Order: sequence, then structure tokens, then C-alpha cells
Amino acid sequence: MSDSVRKNVVENYKLKPSMIKSKKTSERIGKALTYLILTALSVVFMIPFVWLLSSSLKNNADIFSMPPKWIPNPVKFSNYIEVFHQVPFFRFLANTLIIAVTVLIAHVFVSAMVGYAFARLRAPGKNFLFILLLSTMMLPSQVTMIPQFIMFKEIGWVDTLYPMIVPAFFGGSALYIFLYRQYFASLSASLGEAALIDGAGYFKTFTHVYLPMSKPILITVGIFSFMGSWNDFMGPLIYLNDLNNFTLAIGLNMFKTQYIQNWNYTMAYNVMIVVPLIILFFVAQKHFIQGIVITGTK
Repeated sequence: MSDSVRKNVVENYKLKPSMIKSKKTSERIGKALTYLILTALSVVFMIPFVWLLSSSLKNNADIFSMPPKWIPNPVKFSNYIEVFHQVPFFRFLANTLIIAVTVLIAHVFVSAMVGYAFARLRAPGKNFLFILLLSTMMLPSQVTMIPQFIMFKEIGWVDTLYPMIVPAFFGGSALYIFLYRQYFASLSASLGEAALIDGAGYFKTFTHVYLPMSKPILITVGIFSFMGSWNDFMGPLIYLNDLNNFTLAIGLNMFKTQYIQNWNYTMAYNVMIVVPLIILFFVAQKHFIQGIVITGTK
């Protein structure tokens, strides 16, 4: 190829300043449109929560007024105080926290050990067992609901918190095991091999090597677990009868039934249940998103 031809080819493939400027403008417009769409969707999804919060501070009559009043007038913080007078809210909160925190500990550590075993230990039939475990996720919970109730009734655990807590210590959730397995599989195997060569056992390698590097997935599973236990309605509905054992979800159902005409009190109860979860997510969202992304890389 002659020098003149080569020069023409190079010049043809050079980006002119006008083309570079046009490309940057297109990128800015695309980014602006993306932010605009996301903002619009965020507003749409926020409307129910804003209405919930607004209704919790209104008189009961103002909730159903037309046109709707978004700003409470007068603002009635007394609705929240009335909730504490009508139901043992702190008792419900304590029961919910006992279940949520205990189950969280089980899901964070027990499920992590099972996921580590599937990811790093060598055993015949390991992959088959993992597939069999994942297949249980397709099994509807209604299928095992009656056998579980009969089993817990026979051992005297009905109307106690044990049916909501103890199963988590027997492997936890198949979903959480899958997330842990994917995360541990994405980490370098040489780290564990080096620890084994230095004399560490499998359990010590898990607790001293892999677990300290698993902060994102630990937080992710912790949030999933806490939210699941906090919002669980079916389990407490089936197993709990005594008011002193009720959780927040069952307490809300009872409160709504008894005070069906007082929607402002019901809304205030709902806000007190929802706000802790929102705060939890925003505090841990960085690690939560990182854990979700990493578990899908392998």
C-alpha cells in the first residue's frame, strides 16, 4: 500500500472534532433521558407510601375526602400514640425481633456453611445434591404446610415461636444456599488451598479465610432473611394463638379487624412496620447490590 493511500485511509478513520462533540451530546441526552425515566418511575412507586404516610396523620374522615387531601390538616401524631393504647405493640415488636434476628443468624452462618461445602468441598454426587436442593424451590409451600403443622403439633410446638425459628438451623433456605455457593465459587480457590497447606481444616478455612471476604453476600442474605421474617404472615397465622406470642404482621391483621372503621390508626400501624425496613435497605443498599451482582457472575 502506497503512502498516499495509507494517509487517505487514516484520515478517513480519524474522528473529527464535530463527530466527537456530537457523540458526547448524544451520550448526555441518553443519560438525561435515563435519569428522567427512572425519576418518573420512582415517583409512581413512591405514591402509595406517601399516601400511607399522609393518611396516618389525618382524621379518619379526611382519608376518604374528595378530592384527596395529600397534606394532613390538622396533623395528628396522636394516631401513633393511639396504636400503643389499643394493642401491645412493643410485645408484638419483641416477638418479631426474636424471630427475625435468630433466623437471620441461622441463615447467615448455617446457609453459608452449606454453600461453602457445595462450592469448595469435593464429594461424590455433590452436583446432583445441589440440583436436588434447587429443585425444592419449585415445591409450593402449601404442599409441606400440613405435614409440618402435624409434626410441630406432635412435639408440642404449636403456639410457640419455635416453628418459625428452628427450621432455619437445618440448612436454611435453598435460595440463600444458592447465593452463597455462587459467591464462594467466584472467589479464588488458591486462598483456601493455601490455608489447607498451612494446616488449617475446612472449618477454619471457612471461618478465617472465606467468611471475612463475604461481607457483601452476608449483608444481602441478612437483608433478605430479616425482611422475610419481619413480613411473615402465614407462619405466625398457622402456629400462634396466644396474643402474647403474636408478631407485628398478625397484630396488624387483628388490629385491622377490630378497628376497621379507624383507617388512620391502621395506617399509622402500617407506617411503623414499613419504616424500619426502608431504613435498613438504605443503610445497607451498597453491599446489598454488590452481593446480588457478584452472585450472578459464575
